[in-house]
Amino acid sequence: MTTSVHGPAEEAAGPQGPPTGPPRSRRALVAGSVGNFIEWYEFGVYGCFATVIAATFFTPEGGSEAEALVRTYASFALAFFFRPVGAALFGRLGDRAGRRPTLILVVLLMTAATTLIGLLPSYAVIGAAAPWLLTLLRIVQGLSAGGEFGGAVSLMTEFAPPGRRGLYGAWQSFTVALGLLGGVGVAAGLATVLSEAQLAAWGWRVPFLLALPMGLGALWLRLRLEESPSFRRGPAVPDAAGAPGGGPGGGRGDRRGDGRGDGRGDGRGAAAGAAAGGPAVPGVPGAGRVVRASAGETVRAIVLGAGRLMGWSAAGYTFLVVLPSYLQSVLDASFRQALTATVLANAGFAAAILPAGALSDRVGRRAVMVTGAVVAAVTAFPLLDLVQDPAAPTAAKGLAVCAAGAVVGLMAGPGPAMLAEMFPTGVRYTGLGLAYALSNAVFAGCAGLVITYAVERTGEADIPAYYVAATCAASALALAGLRGDGHRRALRD
Repeated sequence: MTTSVHGPAEEAAGPQGPPTGPPRSRRALVAGSVGNFIEWYEFGVYGCFATVIAATFFTPEGGSEAEALVRTYASFALAFFFRPVGAALFGRLGDRAGRRPTLILVVLLMTAATTLIGLLPSYAVIGAAAPWLLTLLRIVQGLSAGGEFGGAVSLMTEFAPPGRRGLYGAWQSFTVALGLLGGVGVAAGLATVLSEAQLAAWGWRVPFLLALPMGLGALWLRLRLEESPSFRRGPAVPDAAGAPGGGPGGGRGDRRGDGRGDGRGDGRGAAAGAAAGGPAVPGVPGAGRVVRASAGETVRAIVLGAGRLMGWSAAGYTFLVVLPSYLQSVLDASFRQALTATVLANAGFAAAILPAGALSDRVGRRAVMVTGAVVAAVTAFPLLDLVQDPAAPTAAKGLAVCAAGAVVGLMAGPGPAMLAEMFPTGVRYTGLGLAYALSNAVFAGCAGLVITYAVERTGEADIPAYYVAATCAASALALAGLRGDGHRRALRD
């Protein structure tokens, strides 16, 4: 007879905390997701209008369009490099003051910065101050975006019902897709009803201004939110000897803090947790134990987590965000053709995320994510060759970019839960937020800059494929180190 991997034992993993019933879980899911939607809506809009923004803010007299586009992506990358700063700043606040107040502050900053971009005067009006002000607002967005992921994922996975942590975490990635699709959809709608001159003059501002009512809605939802049960149980405490009770890296029963995220469990692990003040729960190795990870263990887990997300970050931004300007600047596609390709890629991405997260609750995070990384690495060159082939049928090209988005979804679906399982409650907001922010800063934020600059310098149109194949291959190696049963274990307190 078989038993569920997440039965009553895991529900009992935190008996000190209040019960996490379906209505509270759903509220946490919606409140955690809505801020993420706004963040990625703006990034989708910025990617779609990169060429227009370049002409508006980065093209003084005598400057070339290519140079302006590189500067636009440099501003884009700069916002990503401030994400780790925001992850550390807001993560520390969220691990000390709580998930709820921190997420409220984050959505306020994101909404204000995005709305102000829509009101910013152009280079023709205020001169050199225009690109500097745009860059400043992008920095504010980067800081707030850095604080969004860690808090939202911590909240959703800590509220997740037993056996559904992968699915709940996948909603974070799903709202990435919805946000990007929303941004691209608004851009495509404007491109349909407005002329190119109208888009360049004022139409591009409309999507940024729409962030204001969306942000106010997100604020209302988060003000009604309760604090997560894991955080309310209190901070981690050491055992009587001063060492982490059942802590990471010490003994076979430990849930390791070295980034493997799921440790080996035996009866001694639960006993160690009970000795440290956390209740032992039969059937769930390590459940209910209170864990304090050392600074060194946390840093190692952050670096490893960033490596595991590398393929998702690089392939996701290459196919979902950079693709429109690449198709226009390198393959001479029209603005509408580029937007259509982006919509298809994001549709495939969105369609794969939730099934991938749910599948990872059954077969494990490793199996699903490694499959996605390997497939992305193997198919990067055939995909780009097909898109570049003028003789290829349009339907085949559309199916190819849709499939590329779906492959990224295989990594993005289980990714948030995988990261949440790598860190105990006391450092979860900071740890998973920094891992995600560092991966995105290096491998996603630089994607547009690196690809545009490399193509301009070398004339090699296959640069995006080289980039995706290399990063996904490295990510697959890092993901192979995951143990297969992390999805079966309770989150560490």
